[in-house]
Amino acid sequence: MNRREFIKNSAILTFGIASGLTLAGCGNTQQPGTASSQSKNKPTLKIGYLPITDHLTMIAHGQTEYRQFILEPVKFSGWAELAEALKGGAIQGAFALTPIGMSLKQKGVPIKAVFLGHRNGSVLTAKNSADLTKVEELKGKTIAIPSRFSTHNILIHKLLTEKGINPNSDVKLLDMSPPEMVNALSTGKVDAFIVAEPFGGQAELQKVGKVLVLSKDIWPDHICCVLNLHEEVIQKQPEAVEELVGSLAKAANFIEQNPQEAAKLSLKYLGQKQEVIEHVLTNPKGRITFANLVPELKDFSATQDYLVQFGITKDKIDLVQYIDDRFAKKAFGV
Repeated sequence: MNRREFIKNSAILTFGIASGLTLAGCGNTQQPGTASSQSKNKPTLKIGYLPITDHLTMIAHGQTEYRQFILEPVKFSGWAELAEALKGGAIQGAFALTPIGMSLKQKGVPIKAVFLGHRNGSVLTAKNSADLTKVEELKGKTIAIPSRFSTHNILIHKLLTEKGINPNSDVKLLDMSPPEMVNALSTGKVDAFIVAEPFGGQAELQKVGKVLVLSKDIWPDHICCVLNLHEEVIQKQPEAVEELVGSLAKAANFIEQNPQEAAKLSLKYLGQKQEVIEHVLTNPKGRITFANLVPELKDFSATQDYLVQFGITKDKIDLVQYIDDRFAKKAFGV
């Protein structure tokens, strides 16, 4: 079933958003060691994600036997479909770009940010050609970004502006689904792209692209994707949310300490070769990090300020009403 069919079918089912979680049904993933009779009595929590390294903590799904619910990861190929599913209630939560989450909140979607997916983790990748070796040479070029409402749009605006290049007139920014970017680079559709890993690493290892700048060197320790949950899930099933966030925190610590094993476990969720994931987790160290994942007001404020500064959005939201850090603080013992 593709994502559009999923959203369509989900819209006509009784999800029980009022109770926060859906009943377990056909196609749900049974947790290791859980008897089928027990599974039938557990509700299902559907969490959307993209096959990117930013969402690698989703390996918690395969590492954890949940007591309160069944976790059902729902993979999307692009941000627009994920946002539509989260907005419409087809999924109860999703790892989403911070600007997308803010935009949905601004539009009245009842969600809260409860956990950071990662820090850093994106890359500006250019085609492998002798005439494109530094950022200044991007003038007049076409650069793919995953969404206008993305951290990557902030990053490219920030970088180009600092290099004296007008991001609104000196380059062409093209919205593109992340999984399409490596092929677009190799076929000449774009000259460069800025997106979450592992696509920069994939282009590197395939020799079709080269890294110009890592996002950690544009905006050190920046946030990007956060876990958004529907407010009714949080209000009516706080124990389930606590268990979910706790498992993601454990997965984050596991990734930091065991990058090779994490890369191996990623295949089921990201669909990339193990060596690609291992490359972006370790080369260089800090390319993407999974430490300090408690959502903090200062990080969201910085993101929102950049969105306004670069004209990506005009209005601000009440971030205090958007962030719920209780579960992450408990998970990390802070």
